[in-house]
Amino acid sequence: MVILQHLDQTIKRIRNQTANLLTIINLSLGAFSILFVLQGDLYMSLFFICLAAIFDRFDGIVARKLNITSDLGKQLDSLSDLISFGVAPALLLYSAILFDFGTPGAIFTIIFIACGAIRLARFNISEHKGYFIGLPITAGGCLLTISFLLVDTISGPIFMFIILSLSILMISTFKVKKV
Repeated sequence: MVILQHLDQTIKRIRNQTANLLTIINLSLGAFSILFVLQGDLYMSLFFICLAAIFDRFDGIVARKLNITSDLGKQLDSLSDLISFGVAPALLLYSAILFDFGTPGAIFTIIFIACGAIRLARFNISEHKGYFIGLPITAGGCLLTISFLLVDTISGPIFMFIILSLSILMISTFKVKKV
């Protein structure tokens, strides 16, 4: 009887951490992306950001479906998103093209990361149901990541425009319906 109760408690603890585990996988994939940028393997970096987006999508769904949402989960999700959709895509684009612009390329890279952090902090202290204020960092990071595929086809200054535009959209005040 005691063993069954202990097993039941263990299963409940694991169930209650399922969404957080998916969030940690998202964070880990973002970290792998950064490591691959440091190694110069930019296509693997892109691959890991795409995987992180899949896990990011599922952590919220699982949390709501299992009714295990928490303040800790919300904060953990934002910190993970900053890594996977702020730092990783910005470093990917910096390494691929923005590095060629010297200090302005570095500044625009940092602006993207900072605007993503502002966007996430603002989200964490707001109570907007059914919509986001500004472009979600996941969308901004994914768009920036996908733009990497165009590095060989469009001119470098366009990437400066892309990263700055996405940065401004993340901290803007327009409403985006949650899907």
